[in-house]
Amino acid sequence: MKQQAVTTGGPCWVEHGSADPAAAQRFYGELFGWQAETDERPEAGGYTFMRLDGAVAAAVTPLYGEGQPTAWSVSFLVEEADAAARRVTGAGGSLVVQPTDALDYGRFAIAADPSGAVFGLWQPGRLRGAEVFNAPGALGWVELLTRDPDGARAFYPAVFGWTVRPSERYTQWGLADGDFGGMLAMDEGFPPQVPPHWLPYFSAADVDVSAFRAGNLGATVLMAPVDLPGGGLRIAVLRDPVGAAFGLYYRSETRGG
Repeated sequence: MKQQAVTTGGPCWVEHGSADPAAAQRFYGELFGWQAETDERPEAGGYTFMRLDGAVAAAVTPLYGEGQPTAWSVSFLVEEADAAARRVTGAGGSLVVQPTDALDYGRFAIAADPSGAVFGLWQPGRLRGAEVFNAPGALGWVELLTRDPDGARAFYPAVFGWTVRPSERYTQWGLADGDFGGMLAMDEGFPPQVPPHWLPYFSAADVDVSAFRAGNLGATVLMAPVDLPGGGLRIAVLRDPVGAAFGLYYRSETRGG
């Protein structure tokens, strides 16, 4: 990820919606060294910020809706949530949660692209987004897994103004300051019950060590550490003990980036 700070149109926040928030906090605290800081206001509903060396890196929350799965969600920064929500529906997407205020932190909406992949829109208030990227334990990449790559290539640039760099194997999403994510077409190797989704990758100083440690902490390895074609990039994909998938990411040119 070239992004070093929150950028309009780019990924700004990741949130773990969990059936067992305490277990999620323990797992990621052990794996990444995150420290939990819960907003104690009753209206915050147990919302917990996870800090990496003092900087806000992510959040862990209870499940707020019936039928909501335990999963990581990815949000993208917008200037106005209501206007961005209209772009979503105008481009063929849908709204899962209409634009609404999140206390004094900002304003958000939950949207789905035409294939059903869910993501967030975040209009900042007191919270602009994550305060750290690319360092080990911080967000390093976001990836869309979809069965409709052509539709996604039309939808997301219309909503966010992203650049698109397609190749035979992979499409990369970007903004003026560089690429921040990509897209993988879901083939027959993905069970049909797995829906299209956004997957966060967290930077690691050593993907193999972090994947091994995650396994010892109760995670399931979905994809063992592997070097990607082209060199310099090693990744792994896991499912945490609560049931949410996430990735580990290491680019050799810059440690943890």
